[in-house]
Amino acid sequence: MVYDRVPEATEALDRLRSEVGGEYIAPGDPDYDEARAVWNGMIDRYPLAIVRAASTDDVAPVLRAVRETGLPLAVRGGGHSVSGHSTVDDGIVLDLGGLREVTVDPETRLVTAAPGARAADVDAATAPHGLAVPLGTVSEPGIAGMALGGGVGWLVRKAGLTLDALERAEVMTANGTAVTASAEEHRDLFWGLRGGGGNFGVVTSFTLRAVAMPETVFGSSLFYRRPSWRRALVAFERWSRDLPDDLGTILQITTPPQVVDDGADPWLIIHSVWLGEDHELGEQHLERLAHAAPPDDAVSGPVSWPAWQGARDDLLPTGSRGVWRNVSFSHLDEDALDLLFDVADALPSTSTELEIRHLGGAFARVAEDATAFPHRAARFMLSLHAMWDDPAEDAERTGLVERARAAIQRLEQGERAGEYVNMRALEHTRPVAELSRDAYGEETYRRLQHVKQVYDPGNMFRQNYNIAP
Repeated sequence: MVYDRVPEATEALDRLRSEVGGEYIAPGDPDYDEARAVWNGMIDRYPLAIVRAASTDDVAPVLRAVRETGLPLAVRGGGHSVSGHSTVDDGIVLDLGGLREVTVDPETRLVTAAPGARAADVDAATAPHGLAVPLGTVSEPGIAGMALGGGVGWLVRKAGLTLDALERAEVMTANGTAVTASAEEHRDLFWGLRGGGGNFGVVTSFTLRAVAMPETVFGSSLFYRRPSWRRALVAFERWSRDLPDDLGTILQITTPPQVVDDGADPWLIIHSVWLGEDHELGEQHLERLAHAAPPDDAVSGPVSWPAWQGARDDLLPTGSRGVWRNVSFSHLDEDALDLLFDVADALPSTSTELEIRHLGGAFARVAEDATAFPHRAARFMLSLHAMWDDPAEDAERTGLVERARAAIQRLEQGERAGEYVNMRALEHTRPVAELSRDAYGEETYRRLQHVKQVYDPGNMFRQNYNIAP
């Protein structure tokens, strides 16, 4: 194989091809275009080599090839990074997405997942035991990004973030050393992994602690047309102040798929799920909200946890072009509502959504400095998701999102809370390290730098919201 773009890497890459047990894919191979594609269709990159790992034994030779050549490395789990961090131009992609095994110990409630496991894989393994791991809000993304970056999902109030459930990680560092990171071993690395993303090494195994989950949960979706939004959100703000941890809630302002074709305006939808055994108690809490703000439509009833977790998968089709931004805040007052409505009115009515996640509960009880996740005090997280199909719309849609982001940032009301990097599209307006410093905040960023200097001083792992050594 001749590597015209980087001929000096030819020998090392040919050796890598012979060393790995998994599939080695290079430019010109029949499945190269399929192998280089990631979830976000805006990301169009051309690696020199893609290694689809057959086992974690393939990690070491890939890292050795990166050390020998100096080529950039991207590590891929589920491939759902909205910023495109799971691929790279003129470098090597280590694709761990085929490693999806999940094992459960019902006695200890410990769940061990391979680095390519998806949320659906974990749910399928834990549900038969009456258990669940806090993950995201859909079932298709990989758990690696959640465990290393955050994981703000339906269980955030009941059990915290995915990274809060992480008990142990097996990690291969840049120099090829395998280490265990936990509360007992390599504690500095364990702290940095939980929020610092893929900055420090390749995690080859995740051990997470699950929580009890009933056979069925009780789900509810309340739908409000535009004239009812203010009343509904005022009622929600009051209702959300004293909810039990077993109630998870996410608000959407979007056009539901079933009404997209009729030219309807966006709806406000309040999705809630009761995670306790006593459905009657959950219904009582949900009825309080519906009584205070009668919906224009509603759907509710018992559902299995995996079905609820996967109910919104169709909203995030692979190949969609997407830009996401987010902000955390605590005050949903009249000024905040005016701002939200102005932003919603300025966005396209289809393929765009504003999403507000209710935080607090177990998430807020974790000490601010216990992990590298940058914002625990906020009551809410607002994320803006724009998705479209036509590349000709890229500049227009991206501009709309950035203008909306500038507006919603005022929700912080002077209290800089950082930004959740898993829901943040990558800008190309300033160095990535500056974006990372801004997202994490100065104190957390400096602490992450110290961890980086120990485990990756040469910055091999830089395809991420990078922490400069």
